[in-house]
Amino acid sequence: MEPVTITALDFERCYRAVSTRDSRFDGQFFTAVRTTGIYCRPSCPAITPKRANVSFLPTAAAAQQAGYRACRRCLPDAAPGSPLWNVRADLAARAMRLIGDGVIERGGVPALASTLGYSQRQLTRVLTTELGAGPLALARAHRAHTARLLIQTTEMPMSDIAFAAGFASIRQFNDTVREVFAVSPTTMRTESRRSPRSDAVAPAAPGLLTLRLPYREPLDTGWLAWFLSAHTVPGMELWEDGVYTRGLRTPHGHATVRLSFQPGHVRAELALRDMRDLAPTVARVRHLLDLDADPQGIDEGLGLAVPDNGLPVVTAVPGHGFGPGIRVPGCLDGPELLLRTMIGQQISVQAAATHTARLVGALGDRIDGPAPRLFPTPDVVAERGAEVLTGPARRVSAVVAAARAIAEGELVLHSGRTAAELRRDLLALAGVGPWTADYVTMRLLADPDILLGTDLVVRQGATLAGVDLDHTTRWAPWRSYLSMHLWKTALEHRGVIAAPRPSRPVNGSEAS
Repeated sequence: MEPVTITALDFERCYRAVSTRDSRFDGQFFTAVRTTGIYCRPSCPAITPKRANVSFLPTAAAAQQAGYRACRRCLPDAAPGSPLWNVRADLAARAMRLIGDGVIERGGVPALASTLGYSQRQLTRVLTTELGAGPLALARAHRAHTARLLIQTTEMPMSDIAFAAGFASIRQFNDTVREVFAVSPTTMRTESRRSPRSDAVAPAAPGLLTLRLPYREPLDTGWLAWFLSAHTVPGMELWEDGVYTRGLRTPHGHATVRLSFQPGHVRAELALRDMRDLAPTVARVRHLLDLDADPQGIDEGLGLAVPDNGLPVVTAVPGHGFGPGIRVPGCLDGPELLLRTMIGQQISVQAAATHTARLVGALGDRIDGPAPRLFPTPDVVAERGAEVLTGPARRVSAVVAAARAIAEGELVLHSGRTAAELRRDLLALAGVGPWTADYVTMRLLADPDILLGTDLVVRQGATLAGVDLDHTTRWAPWRSYLSMHLWKTALEHRGVIAAPRPSRPVNGSEAS
Protein backbone atom coordinates (compact mmCIF):
# COMPACT_ATOMS: atom_id res chain seq x y z
CA MET A 1 0.00 0.00 0.00
CA GLU A 2 1.42 3.37 -1.01
CA PRO A 3 1.72 6.19 1.50
CA VAL A 4 -1.33 8.42 1.76
CA THR A 5 -0.86 12.04 0.76
CA ILE A 6 -2.12 14.67 3.17
CA THR A 7 -3.81 16.93 0.66
CA ALA A 8 -6.01 14.26 -0.87
CA LEU A 9 -6.75 11.45 1.54
CA ASP A 10 -8.00 8.49 -0.44
CA PHE A 11 -10.95 6.96 1.40
CA GLU A 12 -10.45 3.42 0.10
CA ARG A 13 -6.74 3.27 0.92
CA CYS A 14 -7.32 4.78 4.36
CA TYR A 15 -10.19 2.44 5.15
CA ARG A 16 -8.13 -0.56 3.99
CA ALA A 17 -5.34 0.51 6.37
CA VAL A 18 -7.84 0.82 9.22
CA SER A 19 -9.45 -2.53 8.41
CA THR A 20 -6.08 -4.28 8.57
CA ARG A 21 -4.92 -2.20 11.58
CA ASP A 22 -1.81 -1.23 9.64
CA SER A 23 0.49 0.50 12.13
CA ARG A 24 2.61 1.84 9.28
CA PHE A 25 0.02 4.58 8.81
CA ASP A 26 -0.17 5.64 12.46
CA GLY A 27 0.45 9.36 12.48
CA GLN A 28 -0.05 9.73 8.73
CA PHE A 29 -3.79 10.23 9.09
CA PHE A 30 -6.49 9.89 11.74
CA THR A 31 -9.84 8.12 11.73
CA ALA A 32 -12.80 10.17 13.00
CA VAL A 33 -15.85 8.11 14.01
CA ARG A 34 -19.10 10.08 13.91
CA THR A 35 -21.12 7.69 16.06
CA THR A 36 -18.69 7.82 19.00
CA GLY A 37 -17.24 11.30 18.55
CA ILE A 38 -13.67 10.01 18.88
CA TYR A 39 -10.64 9.89 16.61
CA CYS A 40 -8.14 7.04 16.47
CA ARG A 41 -4.89 5.95 14.89
CA PRO A 42 -5.28 3.48 11.97
CA SER A 43 -4.02 0.55 14.08
CA CYS A 44 -6.55 1.06 16.88
CA PRO A 45 -7.54 -2.40 18.21
CA ALA A 46 -11.21 -1.41 18.52
CA ILE A 47 -13.80 -2.93 16.19
CA THR A 48 -13.46 -1.42 12.73
CA PRO A 49 -16.21 1.20 12.31
CA LYS A 50 -18.64 1.04 9.40
CA ARG A 51 -17.69 2.95 6.29
CA ALA A 52 -20.65 5.29 6.60
CA ASN A 53 -19.55 6.38 10.07
CA VAL A 54 -15.93 7.38 9.40
CA SER A 55 -13.97 10.18 7.83
CA PHE A 56 -10.23 10.60 7.57
CA LEU A 57 -8.35 13.69 8.66
CA PRO A 58 -4.72 14.68 8.04
CA THR A 59 -3.81 15.82 11.58
CA ALA A 60 -4.92 15.36 15.16
CA ALA A 61 -5.51 19.11 15.26
CA ALA A 62 -8.03 18.82 12.42
CA ALA A 63 -9.88 16.10 14.33
CA GLN A 64 -9.91 18.15 17.52
CA GLN A 65 -11.09 21.25 15.69
CA ALA A 66 -13.95 19.22 14.21
CA GLY A 67 -15.07 18.34 17.74
CA TYR A 68 -13.64 14.82 18.08
CA ARG A 69 -11.84 13.64 21.21
CA ALA A 70 -8.81 11.36 21.32
CA CYS A 71 -9.36 7.63 21.78
CA ARG A 72 -8.20 6.62 25.24
CA ARG A 73 -7.47 3.09 24.06
CA CYS A 74 -5.05 3.73 21.16
CA LEU A 75 -3.81 7.22 22.18
CA PRO A 76 -3.57 8.65 18.64
CA ASP A 77 -1.46 11.59 19.83
CA ALA A 78 1.26 9.14 20.89
CA ALA A 79 1.73 7.76 17.36
CA PRO A 80 4.98 8.45 15.48
CA GLY A 81 4.88 11.71 13.58
CA SER A 82 4.00 11.83 9.91
CA PRO A 83 6.94 11.09 7.58
CA LEU A 84 5.44 13.51 5.08
CA TRP A 85 6.86 16.53 6.92
CA ASN A 86 10.28 15.37 5.73
CA VAL A 87 9.30 14.07 2.29
CA ARG A 88 7.46 17.29 1.47
CA ALA A 89 9.26 20.62 1.37
CA ASP A 90 6.24 22.89 0.92
CA LEU A 91 5.10 25.57 3.34
CA ALA A 92 2.78 23.30 5.33
CA ALA A 93 5.47 20.68 5.95
CA ARG A 94 8.09 23.25 6.95
CA ALA A 95 5.60 24.90 9.28
CA MET A 96 4.86 21.57 10.97
CA ARG A 97 8.56 21.03 11.68
CA LEU A 98 8.78 24.43 13.39
CA ILE A 99 5.51 23.98 15.29
CA GLY A 100 6.89 20.70 16.64
CA ASP A 101 9.96 22.60 17.84
CA GLY A 102 7.73 24.95 19.85
CA VAL A 103 8.08 28.14 17.79
CA ILE A 104 4.48 29.20 18.43
CA GLU A 105 4.76 28.60 22.18
CA ARG A 106 7.79 30.87 22.27
CA GLY A 107 6.77 33.61 19.88
CA GLY A 108 3.23 33.03 18.71
CA VAL A 109 1.98 32.84 15.13
CA PRO A 110 3.87 36.05 14.19
CA ALA A 111 7.18 34.30 14.97
CA LEU A 112 6.24 31.27 12.88
CA ALA A 113 5.13 33.40 9.94
CA SER A 114 8.24 35.58 10.14
CA THR A 115 10.56 32.57 10.28
CA LEU A 116 8.94 31.10 7.18
CA GLY A 117 8.78 34.44 5.35
CA TYR A 118 4.99 34.59 4.93
CA SER A 119 2.21 36.79 6.27
CA GLN A 120 0.12 35.41 9.12
CA ARG A 121 -2.97 35.47 6.94
CA GLN A 122 -1.36 33.54 4.11
CA LEU A 123 0.19 31.03 6.50
CA THR A 124 -3.14 30.38 8.21
CA ARG A 125 -4.91 29.96 4.88
CA VAL A 126 -2.36 27.44 3.58
CA LEU A 127 -2.27 25.38 6.77
CA THR A 128 -6.06 25.28 7.06
CA THR A 129 -6.38 24.16 3.44
CA GLU A 130 -3.58 21.60 3.56
CA LEU A 131 -3.82 20.26 7.11
CA GLY A 132 -7.37 20.96 8.19
CA ALA A 133 -6.38 23.35 10.98
CA GLY A 134 -4.64 26.68 11.39
CA PRO A 135 -1.38 27.29 13.24
CA LEU A 136 -3.02 27.95 16.61
CA ALA A 137 -5.02 24.71 16.45
CA LEU A 138 -1.93 22.75 15.41
CA ALA A 139 0.04 24.22 18.30
CA ARG A 140 -2.85 23.44 20.66
CA ALA A 141 -2.67 19.77 19.67
CA HIS A 142 1.05 19.75 20.49
CA ARG A 143 0.37 21.38 23.87
CA ALA A 144 -2.23 18.73 24.66
CA HIS A 145 0.27 15.97 23.88
CA THR A 146 2.93 17.61 26.06
CA ALA A 147 0.42 18.04 28.88
CA ARG A 148 -0.50 14.36 28.73
CA LEU A 149 3.15 13.32 28.94
CA LEU A 150 3.76 15.52 31.98
CA ILE A 151 0.55 14.40 33.69
CA GLN A 152 1.40 10.73 33.21
CA THR A 153 5.16 10.77 33.79
CA THR A 154 5.69 13.30 36.57
CA GLU A 155 4.33 14.29 39.94
CA MET A 156 4.40 17.97 38.98
CA PRO A 157 1.45 20.03 40.26
CA MET A 158 -1.17 20.57 37.59
CA SER A 159 -0.61 24.31 37.69
CA ASP A 160 3.07 23.82 36.83
CA ILE A 161 2.18 21.39 34.05
CA ALA A 162 -0.21 23.91 32.53
CA PHE A 163 2.46 26.52 32.04
CA ALA A 164 5.22 24.03 31.17
CA ALA A 165 3.05 22.70 28.33
CA GLY A 166 2.56 26.20 26.97
CA PHE A 167 -0.96 27.04 28.12
CA ALA A 168 -1.73 30.65 28.96
CA SER A 169 -3.85 29.74 32.00
CA ILE A 170 -4.84 26.81 34.19
CA ARG A 171 -8.41 27.13 32.96
CA GLN A 172 -7.28 26.80 29.33
CA PHE A 173 -5.21 23.75 30.32
CA ASN A 174 -8.13 22.06 32.09
CA ASP A 175 -10.57 22.82 29.27
CA THR A 176 -8.19 21.54 26.57
CA VAL A 177 -7.41 18.26 28.37
CA ARG A 178 -11.13 17.62 28.89
CA GLU A 179 -11.96 18.44 25.27
CA VAL A 180 -9.16 16.38 23.76
CA PHE A 181 -9.08 13.37 26.11
CA ALA A 182 -12.59 13.46 27.62
CA VAL A 183 -11.23 13.30 31.18
CA SER A 184 -9.93 15.80 33.67
CA PRO A 185 -6.18 16.07 34.26
CA THR A 186 -6.58 14.53 37.72
CA THR A 187 -8.50 11.56 36.35
CA MET A 188 -5.91 11.07 33.62
CA ARG A 189 -3.12 10.89 36.20
CA THR A 190 -5.06 8.43 38.35
CA GLU A 191 -5.75 6.18 35.35
CA SER A 192 -2.13 6.30 34.19
CA ARG A 193 -0.94 4.92 37.53
CA ARG A 194 -3.16 1.88 37.04
CA SER A 195 -2.39 1.39 33.35
CA PRO A 196 0.99 2.65 32.05
CA ARG A 197 0.80 4.16 28.59
CA SER A 198 2.75 3.00 25.55
CA ASP A 199 4.95 6.09 25.38
CA ALA A 200 5.64 6.76 29.05
CA VAL A 201 6.94 4.99 32.12
CA ALA A 202 7.38 6.13 35.67
CA PRO A 203 10.16 8.65 36.36
CA ALA A 204 13.45 6.92 37.16
CA ALA A 205 14.43 9.67 39.61
CA PRO A 206 13.13 13.04 40.76
CA GLY A 207 13.41 15.55 37.94
CA LEU A 208 14.06 12.84 35.33
CA LEU A 209 11.47 11.96 32.69
CA THR A 210 11.61 8.54 31.08
CA LEU A 211 9.70 8.14 27.82
CA ARG A 212 9.18 5.41 25.28
CA LEU A 213 9.56 6.97 21.84
CA PRO A 214 7.64 4.93 19.26
CA TYR A 215 8.70 4.33 15.68
CA ARG A 216 7.55 2.41 12.65
CA GLU A 217 9.15 -1.00 12.24
CA PRO A 218 11.66 -2.08 11.11
CA LEU A 219 14.53 -0.10 12.62
CA ASP A 220 18.20 -0.79 11.91
CA THR A 221 19.39 -0.13 15.45
CA GLY A 222 22.89 -1.34 14.61
CA TRP A 223 23.37 1.44 12.08
CA LEU A 224 22.12 4.14 14.45
CA ALA A 225 24.22 2.74 17.29
CA TRP A 226 27.31 2.85 15.10
CA PHE A 227 26.58 6.37 13.93
CA LEU A 228 26.10 7.72 17.45
CA SER A 229 29.14 5.94 18.85
CA ALA A 230 31.26 6.92 15.85
CA HIS A 231 30.69 10.63 16.34
CA THR A 232 30.92 10.81 20.13
CA VAL A 233 32.95 13.81 21.35
CA PRO A 234 34.58 13.31 24.78
CA GLY A 235 33.34 15.76 27.38
CA MET A 236 30.12 16.45 25.50
CA GLU A 237 28.87 12.97 24.63
CA LEU A 238 29.12 9.45 26.02
CA TRP A 239 28.55 6.03 24.50
CA GLU A 240 28.57 3.36 27.20
CA ASP A 241 26.94 -0.08 27.17
CA GLY A 242 24.62 0.84 24.31
CA VAL A 243 23.48 4.11 25.90
CA TYR A 244 24.08 7.46 24.22
CA THR A 245 24.27 10.43 26.60
CA ARG A 246 24.79 14.11 25.90
CA GLY A 247 23.74 17.61 26.87
CA LEU A 248 22.08 20.02 24.48
CA ARG A 249 20.90 23.59 24.47
CA THR A 250 17.15 24.08 24.63
CA PRO A 251 15.00 27.19 24.12
CA HIS A 252 14.83 27.91 27.86
CA GLY A 253 18.16 26.48 29.07
CA HIS A 254 19.63 23.03 28.54
CA ALA A 255 18.87 19.34 28.95
CA THR A 256 20.68 16.03 29.27
CA VAL A 257 19.37 13.09 27.26
CA ARG A 258 20.13 9.37 27.58
CA LEU A 259 19.00 7.21 24.67
CA SER A 260 18.95 3.45 24.29
CA PHE A 261 17.32 1.10 21.80
CA GLN A 262 14.73 -1.26 23.22
CA PRO A 263 12.39 -3.73 21.49
CA GLY A 264 9.71 -1.63 19.81
CA HIS A 265 10.81 1.76 21.14
CA VAL A 266 13.65 4.06 22.03
CA ARG A 267 14.01 4.67 25.74
CA ALA A 268 14.69 8.35 26.37
CA GLU A 269 15.65 9.69 29.78
CA LEU A 270 15.42 13.47 29.85
CA ALA A 271 16.74 15.77 32.55
CA LEU A 272 15.29 19.19 31.72
CA ARG A 273 16.31 22.44 33.32
CA ASP A 274 12.93 23.89 32.27
CA MET A 275 9.88 21.69 31.67
CA ARG A 276 8.73 24.02 28.89
CA ASP A 277 11.47 22.39 26.81
CA LEU A 278 9.94 18.90 26.89
CA ALA A 279 8.17 19.06 23.52
CA PRO A 280 11.04 20.58 21.52
CA THR A 281 13.55 18.21 23.16
CA VAL A 282 11.47 15.16 22.23
CA ALA A 283 11.04 16.53 18.70
CA ARG A 284 14.79 17.01 18.34
CA VAL A 285 15.57 13.51 19.61
CA ARG A 286 13.08 12.03 17.17
CA HIS A 287 14.71 14.07 14.40
CA LEU A 288 18.19 12.90 15.44
CA LEU A 289 17.16 9.24 15.15
CA ASP A 290 14.80 9.71 12.16
CA LEU A 291 12.04 8.00 14.14
CA ASP A 292 9.19 9.39 12.03
CA ALA A 293 10.38 7.73 8.80
CA ASP A 294 8.26 5.18 6.94
CA PRO A 295 10.85 2.39 6.55
CA GLN A 296 8.62 0.01 4.63
CA GLY A 297 7.80 2.67 2.06
CA ILE A 298 11.47 3.64 1.80
CA ASP A 299 12.66 0.04 1.48
CA GLU A 300 10.09 -0.63 -1.22
CA GLY A 301 11.14 2.53 -3.04
CA LEU A 302 14.75 1.34 -3.01
CA GLY A 303 13.78 -2.01 -4.47
CA LEU A 304 13.83 -3.93 -1.21
CA ALA A 305 11.21 -6.61 -0.68
CA VAL A 306 10.25 -7.67 2.82
CA PRO A 307 8.89 -11.23 2.54
CA ASP A 308 6.21 -12.57 4.85
CA ASN A 309 8.35 -15.57 5.80
CA GLY A 310 10.83 -13.38 7.66
CA LEU A 311 13.83 -14.43 5.56
CA PRO A 312 16.58 -11.88 4.87
CA VAL A 313 15.68 -8.98 2.65
CA VAL A 314 16.49 -9.33 -1.03
CA THR A 315 17.28 -6.22 -3.03
CA ALA A 316 16.77 -5.32 -6.66
CA VAL A 317 20.21 -3.71 -6.57
CA PRO A 318 22.62 -6.31 -7.97
CA GLY A 319 25.51 -7.53 -5.91
CA HIS A 320 24.35 -6.76 -2.39
CA GLY A 321 21.45 -7.38 -0.02
CA PHE A 322 20.68 -4.26 1.95
CA GLY A 323 19.13 -4.72 5.38
CA PRO A 324 15.73 -3.26 6.23
CA GLY A 325 14.91 -0.17 8.25
CA ILE A 326 17.99 2.01 7.81
CA ARG A 327 17.64 5.62 8.97
CA VAL A 328 19.28 8.91 8.03
CA PRO A 329 20.51 10.45 11.29
CA GLY A 330 19.40 14.04 11.81
CA CYS A 331 20.79 16.48 14.36
CA LEU A 332 19.98 18.20 17.64
CA ASP A 333 21.31 21.63 16.70
CA GLY A 334 21.94 23.18 13.29
CA PRO A 335 24.92 25.42 14.11
CA GLU A 336 26.64 22.59 15.97
CA LEU A 337 26.12 20.27 13.00
CA LEU A 338 27.72 22.71 10.55
CA LEU A 339 30.70 23.61 12.72
CA ARG A 340 31.45 19.99 13.67
CA THR A 341 31.20 18.95 10.04
CA MET A 342 33.63 21.69 8.98
CA ILE A 343 36.08 20.76 11.76
CA GLY A 344 35.98 17.13 10.59
CA GLN A 345 36.62 17.79 6.90
CA GLN A 346 39.56 15.91 5.39
CA ILE A 347 40.63 14.31 8.69
CA SER A 348 39.85 11.04 10.45
CA VAL A 349 36.97 10.59 12.86
CA GLN A 350 39.39 10.23 15.76
CA ALA A 351 41.20 13.46 14.82
CA ALA A 352 37.89 15.28 14.40
CA ALA A 353 36.78 14.12 17.85
CA THR A 354 40.07 15.35 19.33
CA HIS A 355 39.78 18.79 17.74
CA THR A 356 36.11 19.13 18.67
CA ALA A 357 36.73 17.95 22.24
CA ARG A 358 39.43 20.60 22.61
CA LEU A 359 36.99 23.28 21.43
CA VAL A 360 34.23 22.00 23.73
CA GLY A 361 36.56 21.74 26.73
CA ALA A 362 37.86 25.28 26.31
CA LEU A 363 34.71 27.15 25.23
CA GLY A 364 31.69 24.99 26.05
CA ASP A 365 29.47 25.85 29.01
CA ARG A 366 29.72 23.48 31.96
CA ILE A 367 26.57 21.68 33.15
CA ASP A 368 25.80 19.06 35.77
CA GLY A 369 25.66 15.47 34.62
CA PRO A 370 27.73 12.70 33.04
CA ALA A 371 28.36 14.76 29.89
CA PRO A 372 29.55 17.98 31.55
CA ARG A 373 29.99 20.28 28.56
CA LEU A 374 27.73 21.83 25.93
CA PHE A 375 28.93 22.62 22.44
CA PRO A 376 29.97 26.29 22.43
CA THR A 377 27.62 28.88 20.95
CA PRO A 378 28.43 30.38 17.54
CA ASP A 379 29.21 33.80 19.02
CA VAL A 380 31.79 32.26 21.38
CA VAL A 381 33.39 30.26 18.55
CA ALA A 382 33.47 33.39 16.39
CA GLU A 383 35.21 35.34 19.16
CA ARG A 384 37.63 32.76 20.54
CA GLY A 385 37.65 29.77 18.19
CA ALA A 386 40.92 30.82 16.54
CA GLU A 387 42.63 30.63 19.95
CA VAL A 388 41.64 27.02 20.47
CA LEU A 389 41.34 25.32 17.10
CA THR A 390 44.47 23.93 15.51
CA GLY A 391 45.27 22.66 12.05
CA PRO A 392 45.46 24.34 8.66
CA ALA A 393 44.89 28.10 8.96
CA ARG A 394 42.39 28.03 6.11
CA ARG A 395 40.18 25.50 7.89
CA VAL A 396 40.34 27.35 11.20
CA SER A 397 39.45 30.66 9.58
CA ALA A 398 36.57 29.00 7.68
CA VAL A 399 35.11 27.55 10.89
CA VAL A 400 35.39 30.91 12.67
CA ALA A 401 33.87 32.74 9.71
CA ALA A 402 30.93 30.32 9.58
CA ALA A 403 30.35 30.78 13.31
CA ARG A 404 30.39 34.55 12.84
CA ALA A 405 27.86 34.33 10.00
CA ILE A 406 25.52 32.33 12.24
CA ALA A 407 26.02 34.64 15.23
CA GLU A 408 25.32 37.75 13.17
CA GLY A 409 22.23 36.28 11.52
CA GLU A 410 23.70 36.13 8.03
CA LEU A 411 23.29 32.34 7.99
CA VAL A 412 20.09 30.84 9.40
CA LEU A 413 20.06 27.14 10.28
CA HIS A 414 16.67 25.67 11.20
CA SER A 415 14.42 22.89 9.94
CA GLY A 416 11.91 25.27 8.34
CA ARG A 417 14.20 26.22 5.46
CA THR A 418 14.02 24.82 1.95
CA ALA A 419 16.86 22.58 0.81
CA ALA A 420 17.69 24.74 -2.21
CA GLU A 421 17.99 27.94 -0.19
CA LEU A 422 19.98 26.32 2.60
CA ARG A 423 22.40 24.66 0.21
CA ARG A 424 22.91 27.94 -1.63
CA ASP A 425 23.73 29.77 1.60
CA LEU A 426 26.11 27.04 2.75
CA LEU A 427 28.02 27.03 -0.53
CA ALA A 428 28.48 30.79 -0.20
CA LEU A 429 30.66 30.19 2.87
CA ALA A 430 34.42 29.96 2.49
CA GLY A 431 35.59 26.40 3.08
CA VAL A 432 32.21 24.76 2.40
CA GLY A 433 32.07 22.56 -0.68
CA PRO A 434 29.30 20.43 -2.20
CA TRP A 435 29.85 17.45 0.15
CA THR A 436 29.56 19.55 3.30
CA ALA A 437 26.57 21.49 1.95
CA ASP A 438 24.77 18.28 0.99
CA TYR A 439 25.62 16.49 4.23
CA VAL A 440 24.44 19.37 6.44
CA THR A 441 21.29 19.91 4.36
CA MET A 442 20.44 16.21 4.49
CA ARG A 443 20.80 15.98 8.26
CA LEU A 444 19.37 19.37 9.26
CA LEU A 445 16.24 19.14 7.10
CA ALA A 446 15.88 15.33 7.17
CA ASP A 447 15.81 15.63 3.38
CA PRO A 448 15.24 12.08 2.05
CA ASP A 449 16.61 12.64 -1.45
CA ILE A 450 20.22 13.85 -1.21
CA LEU A 451 22.79 11.58 -2.80
CA LEU A 452 26.25 11.90 -1.26
CA GLY A 453 27.69 10.91 -4.60
CA THR A 454 31.07 12.62 -4.10
CA ASP A 455 31.78 10.81 -0.83
CA LEU A 456 34.59 8.30 -1.32
CA VAL A 457 33.13 5.76 1.11
CA VAL A 458 29.70 5.99 -0.56
CA ARG A 459 31.37 5.49 -3.94
CA GLN A 460 33.18 2.43 -2.61
CA GLY A 461 29.87 1.07 -1.38
CA ALA A 462 28.31 1.75 -4.76
CA THR A 463 31.05 -0.26 -6.47
CA LEU A 464 30.48 -3.17 -4.09
CA ALA A 465 26.70 -3.02 -4.58
CA GLY A 466 26.84 -2.49 -8.34
CA VAL A 467 25.11 0.90 -8.18
CA ASP A 468 25.81 3.47 -10.90
CA LEU A 469 25.86 6.81 -9.04
CA ASP A 470 25.47 8.70 -12.31
CA HIS A 471 22.02 7.18 -12.85
CA THR A 472 20.09 7.19 -9.58
CA THR A 473 16.75 8.79 -10.49
CA ARG A 474 15.04 5.40 -10.13
CA TRP A 475 15.62 5.64 -6.37
CA ALA A 476 14.18 9.15 -5.95
CA PRO A 477 12.98 10.44 -3.53
CA TRP A 478 14.96 8.13 -1.22
CA ARG A 479 18.56 8.76 -2.24
CA SER A 480 19.61 9.92 1.23
CA TYR A 481 18.70 6.43 2.45
CA LEU A 482 20.51 4.89 -0.51
CA SER A 483 23.59 6.87 0.58
CA MET A 484 23.34 5.38 4.07
CA HIS A 485 23.04 1.86 2.64
CA LEU A 486 26.11 2.38 0.48
CA TRP A 487 28.03 3.96 3.33
CA LYS A 488 27.25 1.01 5.56
CA THR A 489 28.09 -1.47 2.79
CA ALA A 490 31.60 -0.05 2.40
CA LEU A 491 32.24 0.02 6.14
CA GLU A 492 31.10 -3.58 6.53
CA HIS A 493 33.37 -4.61 3.67
CA ARG A 494 36.32 -2.88 5.36
CA GLY A 495 35.52 -4.63 8.61
CA VAL A 496 34.99 -1.30 10.35
CA ILE A 497 31.41 -2.36 11.05
CA ALA A 498 31.07 -6.03 11.87
CA ALA A 499 27.74 -7.10 10.41
CA PRO A 500 25.18 -7.21 11.79
CA ARG A 501 26.31 -5.22 14.84
CA PRO A 502 28.45 -2.05 14.62
CA SER A 503 32.00 -1.84 15.83
CA ARG A 504 34.75 0.73 15.47
CA PRO A 505 33.72 3.82 13.45
CA VAL A 506 34.80 5.68 10.36
CA ASN A 507 32.66 8.25 8.53
CA GLY A 508 32.40 9.70 5.05
CA SER A 509 34.23 12.89 5.88
CA GLU A 510 37.35 10.87 6.68
CA ALA A 511 37.67 9.95 3.05
CA SER A 512 36.18 13.04 1.45
